[in-house]
Amino acid sequence: MAADGVYVYAIVRAGTALPKDVGGVGTPPAAVRTIGQGLLDVVISDAPPQLRARRRDLLAHQELLMRLADEGPVIPMRFAMVAPDEQTVLAQLAADESGYADTLDRLAGRIEINVKALPAQNALAALVAEEKSVRQLREAARRNPGYEASVRLGEAIAGALTRRAAAAGQRIQRELAPRARAVAAGPAVSGCALNLSFLVDRTESDAFLSRAQTFAQAHREHAEIRLAGPLPCYSFVSFGSRPVAVGRN
Repeated sequence: MAADGVYVYAIVRAGTALPKDVGGVGTPPAAVRTIGQGLLDVVISDAPPQLRARRRDLLAHQELLMRLADEGPVIPMRFAMVAPDEQTVLAQLAADESGYADTLDRLAGRIEINVKALPAQNALAALVAEEKSVRQLREAARRNPGYEASVRLGEAIAGALTRRAAAAGQRIQRELAPRARAVAAGPAVSGCALNLSFLVDRTESDAFLSRAQTFAQAHREHAEIRLAGPLPCYSFVSFGSRPVAVGRN
């Protein structure tokens, strides 16, 4: 089948080796190649016709980025970034070559870890024991059962769960931020009290994750802490609004 433009995976330093035995998106997997501009290369392949977010293609995109990151810093593109042709890609690269190079320097030796805090749905007993207002409403509903009492109790429980998750999210942010190079807020996620990404040195990623897991276990009755990583540094490549640097220099 004919290609439909150029699929763009990442920007890397010139000369970065492509991982062996890793294909791109499409069926069969597209052959991956690089094109260059000065100090930079762009990792591309032919874009398959009618590209859609199939699980196989999403995983292929992610695996290639992570394998590239083993060779050096990577500016990752989101899934389904397609350009009309190679000349368009090179022109975009040339338009901000120094900015891309600076970003690669900033990301060198670092990975992204995402942390989400959600209400702890399996901690009702702890909630009732610790939240006086909820306990009082539950007792009132038992004395005078009915629709309105049930609604008030349900609303109070939902509100308390959200409030406790938000408080736990603030605590884990204070705990982890000094251990990261930068922090970036993620998009709002329904039902999620916190969505943050941390830029972390690769050499310290295991310790960072271990600390986050310890926190999650200690606060499991207040929030469900979800960790994802190591990830490509998607959250730390925006030139329009750079994340705020925190922690060490």
